[in-house]
Amino acid sequence: MASPDNRPLADRLRPQALEEVVGQEHLLGPGKPLRRMLEGQHLHSMILWGPPGTGKTTLARLIAQRCDAEFMMLSAVMAGVKDIRAAVEQAQLVRQQSGQRTLLFLDEVHRFNKSQQDAFLPWVEDGTVTFIGATTENPSFELNNALLSRARVYVLRALDESQLLSLLQRAVQLEAARGNGCVLAPAALELIAKAADGDGRRALNMLELGLDLAQAEVPPALTLAIANEVASGTLRRFDNKGDAFYDQISALHKSVRGSDPDAALYWLCRMLDGGCDPRYIARRVLRMASEDIGNADPRGLTLALEACEVYERLGSPEGELALAQAVVFLAVAAKSNAVYMAFNEAMQDAQNSGSLDVPMRLRNAPTRLMKQLGHGEGYRYAHNEPDAYAAGEKYFPDALPARHYYRPAPRGLEIKIAEALEKLRKK
Repeated sequence: MASPDNRPLADRLRPQALEEVVGQEHLLGPGKPLRRMLEGQHLHSMILWGPPGTGKTTLARLIAQRCDAEFMMLSAVMAGVKDIRAAVEQAQLVRQQSGQRTLLFLDEVHRFNKSQQDAFLPWVEDGTVTFIGATTENPSFELNNALLSRARVYVLRALDESQLLSLLQRAVQLEAARGNGCVLAPAALELIAKAADGDGRRALNMLELGLDLAQAEVPPALTLAIANEVASGTLRRFDNKGDAFYDQISALHKSVRGSDPDAALYWLCRMLDGGCDPRYIARRVLRMASEDIGNADPRGLTLALEACEVYERLGSPEGELALAQAVVFLAVAAKSNAVYMAFNEAMQDAQNSGSLDVPMRLRNAPTRLMKQLGHGEGYRYAHNEPDAYAAGEKYFPDALPARHYYRPAPRGLEIKIAEALEKLRKK
């Protein structure tokens, strides 16, 4: 008969000692930073940054336990400055009564605004509390500098499939001891571990659901069909507008730039599978066409623009194929960032050279007064010149020396563009 403990499986399996923690060997292995800190009990404020289900809360509890500190937990989703002050008062009371240190753990710390984060500083500074914040977001962007300067950042990694499998096997043993055992299909746990995508909590939640469904079988059995059912609909890690979002679009862009159509397709599909808006990807593909292919193959920009239009007409999933076509074409096309570099150099000159006057010969002269003032006087109309080129004419402001921003790359169409420019410049 099953035990009456109705806590979720993930909570019942929470490690009670550091030796039970799965993963994070880079922090907790022999000689590693957190292991050394705990062995010496040199407790300090820190930020635990990592994906969901990697053990941030568990690690904070174990640190408090190992360092014999009072553990207080708040969630930034629900707490405010008033709760922080109450926790500090409790910490001061604990110190007066027993001399014990207090570890204040704030989950989802990135949800606090800057002024709320500042509320910690005086008590972190004077040692009233040791602060541990947990976040899935990049602390560089989400936490203020004053807090970051007082806390060391530790990066937790997603669990790999072997670590998740070890966690699931331990959970199966625990459930069997409670009377919830069942026959396991050979590949069922492997499928759940893969679907969990590095998230230990997600893996245990799927297993718990699977074991509940397994009890309906005779005899109870966690079949591959049940594992597929509980794993269906899971999405890869893709925190919209978070680090995973920008890391994956960066990987897609770099794969295209690096002329690897296969990797580019993989990252495109990762983003689509994770729920990214295809319109955002379409806009970025347009940017890639201009920045990294440019005039080496102008068809890239045309194809990217047409892919955007196809997606707008068809939507998902049909229109996603047009995006894939554009991504592959850009990846295999000749590459040039000459226009991109030229644009940046010209923009820098425009910003740094001040409001230089347009030369009189280049000015517009739509009225009699403007003509009388000399606007347009001396302008050489290119089409009236040999080869439609006014040799020696200068189009920059008079006070700005001529520049050569655009330096065509020796690839694709820009080879011919470079040859044409060279002929003109020799005249």
